[in-house]
Amino acid sequence: MPAAVRLLRRPVVAGGVAVCALAVVVVLSLRIGALQISSSDLVQAIFAYSGDSYEQRVVRELRVPRTIIGLVVGSALAVSGAMMQAITRNPLAGPSILGVNSGAALAIVVALVLGGLDHPLQYLWFAFAGGGAAAMAVYALGSVGPGGASAEKLALAGVIVSLLLTSWLTALMLLDRQALDVVRFWMAGSLSGRDLGVIVALLPVVLVGLIGSLLLGNALNVVALGEDTARALGMRLGAVRIVTMLLAVLTAASAVAIAGPIGFVGLAVPHIARSLVGPDYRRIVRLCVVLGPVALLAADISGRVAAYPSEIQVGIVTSLVGAPVLIVLARRRTVAL
Repeated sequence: MPAAVRLLRRPVVAGGVAVCALAVVVVLSLRIGALQISSSDLVQAIFAYSGDSYEQRVVRELRVPRTIIGLVVGSALAVSGAMMQAITRNPLAGPSILGVNSGAALAIVVALVLGGLDHPLQYLWFAFAGGGAAAMAVYALGSVGPGGASAEKLALAGVIVSLLLTSWLTALMLLDRQALDVVRFWMAGSLSGRDLGVIVALLPVVLVGLIGSLLLGNALNVVALGEDTARALGMRLGAVRIVTMLLAVLTAASAVAIAGPIGFVGLAVPHIARSLVGPDYRRIVRLCVVLGPVALLAADISGRVAAYPSEIQVGIVTSLVGAPVLIVLARRRTVAL
């Protein structure tokens, strides 16, 4: 088979496998939990719902919202991570590594505790401001010294800023007992206990980020060639960076507002997508839209199975899995962007 045909078929095959994997994890997410749901109950809950059936009520009222939230948050985190890696040309970039999750979480807790705001649309802009400020602080700190903002320096700066923000967040919650009770479960990062109204309210914001990232695919490919090449091709590099980072932070902040600070999805999924479809960011972003929910829902299902009949919050599971991934990426000498 000619090499050109293989290159064309590669993203098609990867996309097909990703869609099939997504269908599988969606079904498992609807079925697996403290209460096991049979295939017949699942089909009836979706197509012939009866409120008299406890199993069908569990599917409709608990499992469906949880799965939909996983779809939206997974896509948002993965696409945000892909945009950050592209615009910084840093394989270790991601919402959790660059401090966006921690900054957004701290800003949301401040809005909840000091501002009395209790609706995601009210504190979304706090999350956006906090995440953006954290990302700028990380980039500024990582740019200090000779060589500018290298991947290792940005990762180290992200760890420092995240630890600082987390310590402030912990102090704030300890000083306010009510704040601790309100946000301690949310801080673990979870898909359960969320209302679909949150998704309805924030979905337009997430869609702006996702659609914007798809439209920026060509620009991200040019940025990946290097600053000199991008300028030689006539690109307004500063404008592209600003727009991309704004979309990336807005998308990640929306995910944090919905489900809490869930780490490592935005770091690992873009690398998986890149290994499957190559360095073209048009394909990477499209695949991240599908692979992000696959990874997040798979982690959520694993948390339910590992601690059955209880469960482990998805944010804890992604951290346990993502830490080794970060170590591997940090030890690699080169990563194709």
